[in-house]
Amino acid sequence: MINTLITTATGDWEVIIGLEVHTQVKSKTKLFSGAATSFAAEPNTKVSLVDAAMPGMLPVLNEVCLEQAVKTGLALNAQINLYSVFDRKNYFYADLPQGYQISQFYHPIVGEGYLDIDLADETTKRVRIERIHLEQDAGKSIHDVHPDKSLIDLNRCGTALMEIVTKPDMRSADEAMDFVKKLRLILRYLGSSDANMDEGSLRADVNVSVHRPGTPFGTRAEIKNVNSIRFIGQAIDYEVNRQITLLESGGAIDQETRLFDASTVTTRSMRSKEDAPDYRYFPDPDLLPVMLTQDYVNEIKGGLPELPGQKRARFMKDYGLSLYDATVLVSDMETPLYYEAVVTHLAKKDGAKMASNWVSGELFALLKEHNLSIVDSPIGPQQLAGLLNLIGEGQISGRTAKDVLEDMWQSGKEASVIVSEKGLVQMSDAGELEGIIDKVLGDNPQMVEQYRSGKDKLFGFFVGQVMKVTGGKANPQMTNDILKKKL
Repeated sequence: MINTLITTATGDWEVIIGLEVHTQVKSKTKLFSGAATSFAAEPNTKVSLVDAAMPGMLPVLNEVCLEQAVKTGLALNAQINLYSVFDRKNYFYADLPQGYQISQFYHPIVGEGYLDIDLADETTKRVRIERIHLEQDAGKSIHDVHPDKSLIDLNRCGTALMEIVTKPDMRSADEAMDFVKKLRLILRYLGSSDANMDEGSLRADVNVSVHRPGTPFGTRAEIKNVNSIRFIGQAIDYEVNRQITLLESGGAIDQETRLFDASTVTTRSMRSKEDAPDYRYFPDPDLLPVMLTQDYVNEIKGGLPELPGQKRARFMKDYGLSLYDATVLVSDMETPLYYEAVVTHLAKKDGAKMASNWVSGELFALLKEHNLSIVDSPIGPQQLAGLLNLIGEGQISGRTAKDVLEDMWQSGKEASVIVSEKGLVQMSDAGELEGIIDKVLGDNPQMVEQYRSGKDKLFGFFVGQVMKVTGGKANPQMTNDILKKKL
């Protein structure tokens, strides 16, 4: 396992990290109203009377949101609670019209589970999930539009959130970032959340403390609403350094909520951290307890898609891919679909490894260069398979294929058409190649003698001469084999 202790002049420190990940549930309407959840709409155009907390309005639970929470819990190996209750969490914000948030505290929909993350040394670490509960989001206060007034947008108010709370099991910024990356990917595979951090549909509260190994955990600080994986890492690194420096100078850590400032890469104090009693939780009298049946849970479980870890294991087993190659291919939702479509069109079924190399290598490079996702690639999976089939049949070399791929990208033509038009079919006639090699060796008797006397590096010279004579069309493997035999 990777050593995560931090060593300073005064000795070792251990970092303790827990996360509270808030992710917007994927549903057409909000958690307790029929208002739409579309992102980036005009301010205050997606607000119902329930969201605005008009007198006499009653919440009605959105069953789709409930199903999404159960799905997520199952994917995180968690206990699904057949009995759960919605509570009122009482606090005042200008963008919280009710004066309370409907959440879950005493009886959440999902209990304990876990997520195994992959570490840099190819070991895994289990991060325990404490709970997942459903709650409604607040609105948004906007402070930079009017010179002396704050504006309120209630479009987001009432949107369903899942809060995924971990145990304090992570010991470094890298582990926390790896956890969020894997969680985000699972949420997308499930379809339970878009998990787009740049749109605010996934954000994390990061709890950080430090202590000497073997002593009780230190006082934690909570860094609120961090909205990118890179920022999570930066916030943790800064906070760890701040706390260690403060403790080593004889100071004490305050239990508080802090904010991360991306422009300065620092955290700053926001307010003292509230404990649960400060919120005066009590069951929401307008909502009945949620009573599920095990058959309902089993039905959802039976409909779960193949998750990233399962897909990676299958790629390694079925296609003989390495752990690294399989991990790269399943790192989003679209790439494995593209890859498997390529494999189905290969003439030789043992070409799956080559397909992996070309998808994650040459194709990814072109996509990155043109700032495109794989779903927007001008080269479809069947076209790429056609190119790889030409390599497998020995019609073109891998080097020539790279040039053909560039031409396919620009022209939209099939690989076979480009190879035919440009006369790129490689020379694979053994008799013809043997004659050319005999002439190359005959023209360079001194080089042949030097090679045979031990100068093995001259082999590349002979290969180069054959390629020069054939205009680069000689089959490389056949050329090597015949040369070795002749020499």
